[in-house]
Amino acid sequence: MKTYIYILLSILLFSSCADYLDLYSRSAIPPEAVTEGDLPALRIGMYNFVQNKPGVRAFMMHDLLGGGIQTTTGSARDLINNTLSPLNAYIQGSWDGYFNALFQANTVIEVTDRFSTVQSQLIKGEALYFRAYIYFCLATRWGGVPILEKNTLEKVSRNTLGEVWNFIDQDLELATKLLTDAPTSYYYVSKDAAIALRARVALSSGDYANAAKYAESLIVKGKYKLDSFDKIFRKKANTEIIFAFENRTEESSINISDLYYTYDHPNKGQGSYKPTDATIALFADEDNRRDITLINIGGRTTINKYESGQTGRDPVIISRIAEMYLISAEAQGLGNGIARLNELRVFRGLAPVTAANSSEYLNLILDERVRELVGENFMYHDYVRTGVAVEKLGILPHQVLHPIPGRELQNNPNLTPNPGY
Repeated sequence: MKTYIYILLSILLFSSCADYLDLYSRSAIPPEAVTEGDLPALRIGMYNFVQNKPGVRAFMMHDLLGGGIQTTTGSARDLINNTLSPLNAYIQGSWDGYFNALFQANTVIEVTDRFSTVQSQLIKGEALYFRAYIYFCLATRWGGVPILEKNTLEKVSRNTLGEVWNFIDQDLELATKLLTDAPTSYYYVSKDAAIALRARVALSSGDYANAAKYAESLIVKGKYKLDSFDKIFRKKANTEIIFAFENRTEESSINISDLYYTYDHPNKGQGSYKPTDATIALFADEDNRRDITLINIGGRTTINKYESGQTGRDPVIISRIAEMYLISAEAQGLGNGIARLNELRVFRGLAPVTAANSSEYLNLILDERVRELVGENFMYHDYVRTGVAVEKLGILPHQVLHPIPGRELQNNPNLTPNPGY
């Protein structure tokens, strides 16, 4: 079956991991027919796919499953049980979306391998970053998944989680060699964005030495500095953001704000989700993140980091320097890391903290990650990777992973389900 690709909008039709190369289109062309002049449009399509195809809740699910945010009609525990089912529409849709985006990234890598110009190699670096980002999203949800270096019609088997981490790191290592250190804006992938993601991946895989090294390299570089939440989340010039999706209204379906703000807010919204009482209680009055993180409208507190409501779209931040402080603090451990933790806390208006042991220190880190990053899609994975998810969330042991979608298991007999589902 001939593989085709859309150049500008890059709209691909496929149904599952087993057959996502089985594509038909009257307005598409095969990758080998792409010219170097087509690369800018192909690049736009890749950004569009990676941002939009997994769906809006893909940028929220770790907070939802992590107990930081819940529906307005049920508990966080109900949300976990209802979501973590092989038949759940989000589970299937996000799996499809990530593999759809992966198809696009792989195609861009295939196309750019035919050229050797500065432009083509920069775009290849962006594609390698996006492939690594996609696999990070897959690994933190489903564990070991099939590694696809090239698009294929084969019914693939799963790789181990360790193999996935290694594959991600290899892509990011090459990406850092191809990407520029000075993109036109933080809405384009940079070498620093690849290093930031590499720090996150190292932390997730337990490689604490490299996690600290990569995070510290960005902290001491001087290009990025902690900044006010008002600047970070209100589209003002800031020194904090390393990479974000611009999320333009005319091309995006990622409207996080609409699901948080209620109709009582001036910008309106569906109000489908709200922070839990435990999340709200973490914010002291002196915490200068509080008013941008939380807002009370019509007697209900909701997430305030995304301000557009139904009126527009907000940037979706993927990496910022505060996360690097938290990664460094955690990876270095209590002895050396607490200085970074307290540097962040003092900048946010809070007093320094101390810890008697590593367990107490981990709890301080996790609480600070909620204060700093709630609404940015970290909590569930944070609890899973640190081994406290069952205790903190009251979940069953197998619920530290998402179920493989039932349709995928039917379509591909070489896929195996995650235990317990």
